[in-house]
Amino acid sequence: MSELLAPGAQLEMLWTGTAWGEGPTWLPRSNSLVWSDIPNDRVLEYDATTGEVRVRHHSAEFANGRTLDLEGEIVQASHGRRAIERDVDGVVTTLVDNWAGGRFNSPNDLVVAGDGSIWFTDPPYGLHESGAEGHPGTQDYDGCYVFRWDPATDRTQPVITDMIHPNGLAFSPDEELLYVAETAWFWKPEIPPTIRVYDLGTGIGRVFAEPSGVADGFRVDTEGRIWTSCGASVRVYSPDAEVLLDIPVPERVGNLCFGGPEGRDLYLAAGTSLYRIATTARQAQRG
Repeated sequence: MSELLAPGAQLEMLWTGTAWGEGPTWLPRSNSLVWSDIPNDRVLEYDATTGEVRVRHHSAEFANGRTLDLEGEIVQASHGRRAIERDVDGVVTTLVDNWAGGRFNSPNDLVVAGDGSIWFTDPPYGLHESGAEGHPGTQDYDGCYVFRWDPATDRTQPVITDMIHPNGLAFSPDEELLYVAETAWFWKPEIPPTIRVYDLGTGIGRVFAEPSGVADGFRVDTEGRIWTSCGASVRVYSPDAEVLLDIPVPERVGNLCFGGPEGRDLYLAAGTSLYRIATTARQAQRG
């Protein structure tokens, strides 16, 4: 099918039962994967050894995206608490929940830089009046930014302020570029979904790609290729924005990550189900 997929690779459904799956992250220590079922307000864990799924957290305050910090612990974005959190052995603590005297909107996704700082997006989806992904509410600041929080100084600063609804994000392998999904389309269909890329040396951003479906969440592999959700598929872009591969999926994909014993399995958190397909790629350390 493609040199990016392992020989004979087939998409397999591992488990079904979510209302909307998001935020998958591989846990090497336990050979398992954690992901969110946001409308059902729970966090699930898939044991890759036994194939069993358990509820890691009930009443999870609508946790969304997550990744691992430099110590290998889970850090995650909470719609409900409007915060960035750390999950150590199932115990969740708040790292940061305010900026400039006000609350965040509803932190959505995050990445950890080589210096330990946490970069995260802050769209308003958790504030929607439906309460489907958080607690109905209002914004405390006028905008939706990408923030950087430095745990060494406890300083939070906006680093990208020119997007409408920033969502998924990932660094290039050398951390000179930051890719960010623009998903204002969810609330404003007249705005097409895009992936933007920012040069972190200059702070200048531009449109990297205009996918045919919403690029909600993504990862970057060691070769700098972007593996992104793209509606009911996964799309792979080269660093030059060339489309290298499309993987059809039976339903809309929310987010994805690499994992497995060799780090080459691609896990997909889709609407109702968790999927996996074997690849020849590996996720960049903090991609």
